[in-house]
Amino acid sequence: MTTKIDAWLLDILACPKSKAPLRLDEEAGELVCDESGLAYPIRDGIPVLLVDEARSIR
Repeated sequence: MTTKIDAWLLDILACPKSKAPLRLDEEAGELVCDESGLAYPIRDGIPVLLVDEARSIR
């Protein structure tokens, strides 16, 4: 399953915990913050930017 996010949206999204930029992991269907070590799910094309919903990637 690959996930797409418009480039303009990805440019304005930030990690709610660290405020750092997010990168798209298309294969996993997640937005990843390397600074905080969290991956946020994308459900039905909508990023779920809640720290409680994120999983640790460390």
